[in-house]
Amino acid sequence: MESVLRSLTVYIVLLLIFRVTGKRTLAQITTFDFVLLLIVSESTQQAMVGEDFSVTNAVLVIMTLFVADYGLAMLKRTLPRLDKLLEGCPLVLVEDGTPLKDRMRKVDVEESDILESARETQGLARMEQIKYAVLERTGQISIIPRRPISD
Repeated sequence: MESVLRSLTVYIVLLLIFRVTGKRTLAQITTFDFVLLLIVSESTQQAMVGEDFSVTNAVLVIMTLFVADYGLAMLKRTLPRLDKLLEGCPLVLVEDGTPLKDRMRKVDVEESDILESARETQGLARMEQIKYAVLERTGQISIIPRRPISD
């Protein structure tokens, strides 16, 4: 029972940490972030398992995490407000070529991040070419280009 409680506690703490650190944390992983995740995963494993390294305990921890994740997914489908609280909503960062600085600052996105996404996904080089840039729930930035003015 102790392993179940430890696993649930770690699961909830990690969900809160990733929610607080923002969407871009998972979408843009750097070498430093990768090393940090490795260290966190080792610490997490130790916190969940404690001194019991048996296969039975490992299976119990794994099953607990999967059941918790499945249960949370069911709750999010049933309670849209919970889904919005945990996953957030898409957020417009650029409108008609104008960066919305307050929103960008709030989610820690730079103009260079938006332009990088614009180049990679749409072949756009300038902010003026962007109709909308949207930070999606996944942390990716979607770009909707401006339509060229036809003669």
